[in-house]
Amino acid sequence: MVHTNEPATADSVPDHLFTEAYVEADGFRIRYCEAGQGEPLVCLHGAGGLRLSPAHALLARHHRVIVFEMPGFGQSLANERSQSMADLARTMAQGITHLGLERFNLMGNSFGGVTALWLAIQHPDQVQALVLVAPAAIRPEASAPPRSLSPEERMARLYAHPERQAPAPPPDPAVLEKQQALVQRLIGPPRDEVLERHMTALDLPVLVLFGTEDRMIPSEMGRQYCEKLPNGHLVLVYDAGHAVDADRPEAFVSVVDDFLQRHEAFLVNRQSSLIHP
Repeated sequence: MVHTNEPATADSVPDHLFTEAYVEADGFRIRYCEAGQGEPLVCLHGAGGLRLSPAHALLARHHRVIVFEMPGFGQSLANERSQSMADLARTMAQGITHLGLERFNLMGNSFGGVTALWLAIQHPDQVQALVLVAPAAIRPEASAPPRSLSPEERMARLYAHPERQAPAPPPDPAVLEKQQALVQRLIGPPRDEVLERHMTALDLPVLVLFGTEDRMIPSEMGRQYCEKLPNGHLVLVYDAGHAVDADRPEAFVSVVDDFLQRHEAFLVNRQSSLIHP
């Protein structure tokens, strides 16, 4: 493991809160950002790459939050080795193990939700509870493959209220192209029969979160997860887009915190529920 002394920066997240480090795993040098103490919460990002949000900072009040940058994203080298989402999950599992984590909570956003699902299926004894945020594992049959979006389109698709997000520097076109190529190669079909068959045997607490204003993946897809997961729970967060944690960080964290602490006894029952302000 190689550590740096530089803080990881993010919009509205204190620069000093998260520290940046690297772990060697499966032939990759994997960057991660860490903050907080308590039970480990491993976070896997979406197709846009590692993004620290105020929700990560709030979660770090009660958890040791570890946000990985998966191989092929950000400033990492292009990932030509991973041939499937299951492959990528195996790589991330090695990275987690190399950090000395034997048991942990796991959270995945969108593309990272697919990775997290595979990781939990491969290592059910290590994952205490799983949080899937607008996961991309089950998508409408007619959904189009990922494509390049202008910065304005991307903001409109990700957030219910783009105007509330802090200005971000323009993305590096080379990084976007690299990430998009990897996502398109790995994401798989809208319905993966093998993955869905494994989901029916995944007997651990799973929380599925969607924003009511998700313009990437319809929130009604969340019910598919609860039909397949033996211990799945669906929560719809009012007035939030695809980036639920960024649009409604306080509401998001209140639900996730409660779920991670109490699992099946948390404040929302197996029926789908709507979280208002």
